[in-house]
Amino acid sequence: MKYIKDYKDGDRVFDIYLCKHKQSAVTKNGKSYDNLILQDKTGTVDAKIWDPNNPGIGDFDTLDYIEVYGDVTSFQNALQVNVKRIRRCQEGEFNPADYLPVSSKNIEEMFAELLSYIRAIENKYLRKLMEAFFVEDTEFIKTFKQSSAAKTVHHGFVGGLLEHTLGVVKLCDYYCKAYPLLKKDLLISAAICHDIGKTRELSLFPENDYTDEGQFLGHIIIGTEMIGEKIRRIEGFPSLLSGELKHCILAHHGEYEYGSPKKPAIIEAVALNFADNTDAKIQTFTEILNASTESGWLGYNRLFESNLRGTKLE
Repeated sequence: MKYIKDYKDGDRVFDIYLCKHKQSAVTKNGKSYDNLILQDKTGTVDAKIWDPNNPGIGDFDTLDYIEVYGDVTSFQNALQVNVKRIRRCQEGEFNPADYLPVSSKNIEEMFAELLSYIRAIENKYLRKLMEAFFVEDTEFIKTFKQSSAAKTVHHGFVGGLLEHTLGVVKLCDYYCKAYPLLKKDLLISAAICHDIGKTRELSLFPENDYTDEGQFLGHIIIGTEMIGEKIRRIEGFPSLLSGELKHCILAHHGEYEYGSPKKPAIIEAVALNFADNTDAKIQTFTEILNASTESGWLGYNRLFESNLRGTKLE
């Protein structure tokens, strides 16, 4: 099988892929065509069916596994597939594990490392709250391990939410060493659960799309509600501590225009915002570099509002 990450301009494709998305469109000249997103475990690629009525294009839909015959071309510094033929595949012709993007890091090892941070929390209320999610709630644990951290922007793969969470926790752990004023137990707890709402905001792969709850509320509100539900079951949980923890979650995007219901009002919320933004931005840039087939200037990127430059290691 030729994986998407190995595509080069001019390649010929004849393999099975997951159709992550299918949408009909019309050119400026009124000609119908189909936009597709093909996916395997290494990533996604845009594809075009310029002649949907071609008898070689079989019936298929979003989330079907399809055998694709076509050519890889470059358009505006991005690769895409010009599809000539498609056949919908039957169960047994493919292994689903080949088509779901998965973290390059070991999921169980990352989760064990996350648990080590929970065991180190000295505040009994915060430790009990973290254990309620990450030790006692088996359904939550299963979903958390499988969830992505985003639909497309960063950590958009199985295990992505865990990988991002651990990255944020490690940054916050460093902040606590560098800035002793920070309340370590509060900041580490906030880092561990800052994105737990994404377990309900996004569906699991292969869909990895926004749920109704995610569209209505978003992961920040969902996560705050999830924390509130667990806190109510912990007798004597201090109200001020509850408010500080929830505030960190509500403010972790930092600015209203980035979807944050609150702006940081305590130093731990400021630290969490910086850690979250750092891990997300560095991972986003990493994924851009990994997806690029070019060195040098890569063109303007709207997320960074800058013309980005990549350098291939020799």
